[in-house]
Amino acid sequence: MKEKKAWKINGYLGILLIVCLLGLGVFMGMKGYILVAMFLFVIGALLITGIATVQPNQAYVLTFFGKYVGSIRESGLFLTVPLSIRKKVSLRVRNFNSKTLKVNDVEGNPIEIAAVVVFKVIDSAKAVFDVDHYEDFVEIQSETALRHVATKYPYDNIDELGMTLRGNAEEISNEITKELQDRLNVAGVDVVEARLTHLAYSTEIASAMLQRQQASAIVSARQKIVDGAVGMAQMAIEQLEKNGTIDLDEERKVAMINNLMVAIISDRGAQPVVNTGSLY
Repeated sequence: MKEKKAWKINGYLGILLIVCLLGLGVFMGMKGYILVAMFLFVIGALLITGIATVQPNQAYVLTFFGKYVGSIRESGLFLTVPLSIRKKVSLRVRNFNSKTLKVNDVEGNPIEIAAVVVFKVIDSAKAVFDVDHYEDFVEIQSETALRHVATKYPYDNIDELGMTLRGNAEEISNEITKELQDRLNVAGVDVVEARLTHLAYSTEIASAMLQRQQASAIVSARQKIVDGAVGMAQMAIEQLEKNGTIDLDEERKVAMINNLMVAIISDRGAQPVVNTGSLY
């Protein structure tokens, strides 16, 4: 069902019309026209039921004997369809904080994940008639979309290849927003934004995964140190040969490279050994 505008007129004009009808009814009753007076009183009483006050960023969904007759989105005082049942719907932007969900990522590792969803109603008729309790619908669909996206990617990737939940938070949030929007179109809800608020390994594997991350960081750091040490040793030999300071054979080059590598890569400070004899 699609939203449409309900019939309405200015509420102050409607109140003036009601007062005129009631006053005319009193006048006709005093003149002895009882049936006409009763008719005017009934019409005035019916119109009173059509008076509605709409607050800013609210909508009234009107049904008349089970039939949807339209919605009022403008704020103010109005006279609308008499005897209609009015359902108030908020059009304000609202937040929904999901519960911390425990799911398995694509590699089967249990993780904890939560998100905040910013949404607003853009079609009051769909929100009221196409789903039961659209607030609950938003909550359930948000958690469903969050679970689905979380199972498509790994929490982290040692090789730093592909998209991960931890390393690509912006892309993951955009995907959650898109998937959630597809799910909530039926309820007339627009998803403004969806952002992760919590992401961590579950407690039962958090310690093991922390050790893995530490080991990965150590290996990566060692690799950079070795690459730097090789470059420095190569630069030292090339500089010596270029300046003609000393002529080293292959054996002495290997010894020099070994000493430089040990000095640079060692966890502790290297102890210098002074050679007071012949180089060879």
